[in-house]
Amino acid sequence: MDHIAAHRLDGNAAAGRLEDVFAVEITSVRATCNGCGATAAVAELTVYADAPGTVIRCPSCEAVVMRLAQVPGSTWIDLRGARTLQIPLR
Repeated sequence: MDHIAAHRLDGNAAAGRLEDVFAVEITSVRATCNGCGATAAVAELTVYADAPGTVIRCPSCEAVVMRLAQVPGSTWIDLRGARTLQIPLR
């Protein structure tokens, strides 16, 4: 067994850390735009919610930072426009 395989775990090993991250006040999370590099709190981003999904854009360059779509039983989140998310922990 190689060194990397010896340290490989399944996603359950990250459950505690992920629960810490996703149980926050989302408007205080700071997102960095992948397009222009500007950083803003989610509360400061521009939201377009008049379509089947929600599109969240950078207030500096108008690039899409996040997309949300809800279907029966689940929510899809596309974060490819966010370079990073800075999430304050409790």
